[in-house]
Amino acid sequence: MLLGHSKGGIDAAAALSLYWSNLKNKVAGLALVQSPYGGTPVASDMLREGQIGDKETRRIMELLICKVIKGDIRALEDLTYEKRKEFITKHELSLEIPLISFHSEARIAPGVLATMTQIAHAELPWLPLPKTDHSDTCVVSGRQVPVMIPISAAMAVCALHLQLRYGEKSDGLVTCRDAQVPGSVLVRPNMKLDHAWMVYSSKKKNPSEPDAREMCEALLTFLVELRETKNELEQSL
Repeated sequence: MLLGHSKGGIDAAAALSLYWSNLKNKVAGLALVQSPYGGTPVASDMLREGQIGDKETRRIMELLICKVIKGDIRALEDLTYEKRKEFITKHELSLEIPLISFHSEARIAPGVLATMTQIAHAELPWLPLPKTDHSDTCVVSGRQVPVMIPISAAMAVCALHLQLRYGEKSDGLVTCRDAQVPGSVLVRPNMKLDHAWMVYSSKKKNPSEPDAREMCEALLTFLVELRETKNELEQSL
């Protein structure tokens, strides 16, 4: 069984679409968690000429994606509406496999903007430091520095932006509409969960708060039940 969060779900679905003949007897189910299967307006806006993207914003995104989270800027390009439509049209996802689409909504209450910061460690591409014996500076690479990232605040601002501009509810990065895979079973939690919740919630100490590990376990259990139900139906036909 496969479970992928965000672009991880997209990559898993792409693998099944491209290599289904080799994988159909090896994969029992797929859960896409907060995955922009249809694309995301964040990627489309960021890379569209004349919009909020352009050169400067693209350079900032390259720094964040490539240096901070050590990703690839091409990942953002793959999630535009144009690219996703092109891929889905050419490579359909088989409905023989049980599918789950999990999406959520971020809280956009004003109080969220000032709470729940997280600490991440970013590896800077270079860091000039003074030498001890000479006046010249030396360049040190690969230094880890702590960076305060207001995760929930950032997600709330993005969710508010998407709601005001497009009239779409989202988790801050992916709209609920775009996270729904055609033919899948839709799972929507009652609680407000932003896109970063799956990453940071497991670090919380309060046992009464929801936990991403428990959510993943529940989704995988649900996949098992869907698979068993599918097998029973096939045997009865």
